[in-house]
Amino acid sequence: MKKPVSMMFLSAALLISGCQSAYYSAMEKVGYHKRDIMVDRVEAAKESQEEAKEQFNSALEEMQALLNHDGGDLQTAYEKATDEYESARAAADDVTSRINKVEDVAEALFDEWQDEIGQISKASLRRASEGKLRDTRRNYEQLVRTMRRSEARMEPVLTAMKDNMLYLKHNLNAQAIGAIKGEFASLQTDISGLIKEMNRSIDESNKFISTLDSGS
Repeated sequence: MKKPVSMMFLSAALLISGCQSAYYSAMEKVGYHKRDIMVDRVEAAKESQEEAKEQFNSALEEMQALLNHDGGDLQTAYEKATDEYESARAAADDVTSRINKVEDVAEALFDEWQDEIGQISKASLRRASEGKLRDTRRNYEQLVRTMRRSEARMEPVLTAMKDNMLYLKHNLNAQAIGAIKGEFASLQTDISGLIKEMNRSIDESNKFISTLDSGS
């Protein structure tokens, strides 16, 4: 008898959760705690955004080179632009994966922190730890909001890039290139907005890392 689909998803989720718990436990045994893992994952998410920012810029440059193409091999210019679009897509996927990992360890860290507060018998120490947890959680929530906001700006840009590349794939000639030049200015504006949002997220990541490193 086949398991219901919902039960299969639940089993998979529990398995993943169990693997994560085992991973965190194993790391703690060698002195590498959830707080350390969180710092590393925020750093990795920040680096993935920096790489994505560079990749989107590269994709924009190759598209501009294609639109300004004057003689030579048009197919080669198109293939370069397509490669840069694919790299931008991969970079965006990596950003999402990194943010997901930050959220995973944050949940584990905050759950553990809350449980351990309940084990503190002295009221003044318990209140101080509760205050620090609230501050850290508030800073974290601001960080994730900023990260997710920049992440959300990537998909419309990628969609516009894909539309243009598919249109050119079916009509690779000077007339087709001329037809999408009007849309290119809008794409430039969108990428400029995306870069600004990514820079805000990167700054927020640096701020969050500094608060964890300082223990404040």
